[in-house]
Amino acid sequence: MNIPIVFEDEWLLVLNKPSGLLTVPTPKMESRTLSSILNDDLKERGIAYRLYPCHRLDRETSGLIIYAKGKSIQKKMMDEFRGKTIKKTYIAFLRESPPKDKGRIVCPIEGQNALTEYRVIEKRKGFSVAEAMPLTGRTNQIRIHFKQIGHPLIGESKFAFRRDFKIKAKRAMLHAKKLEFIHPVTRKLLSLKSPLPTDMLDFLKRHEN
Repeated sequence: MNIPIVFEDEWLLVLNKPSGLLTVPTPKMESRTLSSILNDDLKERGIAYRLYPCHRLDRETSGLIIYAKGKSIQKKMMDEFRGKTIKKTYIAFLRESPPKDKGRIVCPIEGQNALTEYRVIEKRKGFSVAEAMPLTGRTNQIRIHFKQIGHPLIGESKFAFRRDFKIKAKRAMLHAKKLEFIHPVTRKLLSLKSPLPTDMLDFLKRHEN
């Protein structure tokens, strides 16, 4: 697969993950994941190191994902995630528009504290475009939080019934747009961005006001 590289050095690889691809296998043990594709390619090219994901994006979510070239760098990056020093910004298409254009969603997920900040950047007929900044890293946090405030993602089928809404999409409209973090080795600030994928741009064109 032609998976765009956004940043690469001798320690890290940051990719623009397409929607529809798992990061790692689930308990169903799928054989084709982003991690397996990357490491099979390295093996074919005779490259000795392996790539290890430093975080995950779910199957439907597109956008920026960080891989480490080796276990020791993966540990350093995961420590940064645990320390909440990595700033993540997503673009989400929401059903209708939240009553406040800016706010915080504080709702526990599976008994753990979870916090998401959001900002509505555009309103259209029947939906809105928002930036979402998760300050904790719970599984499916953004999707669950917007469902909890009554504005699930366009195309959401896991945490809401897609058929209940007039505006439809083939997947949950969520894209990991921006990452900011201190490089674990060079200690330089990295600010990386990814443009909206084609399916989300096409959705916006089809639903112009």
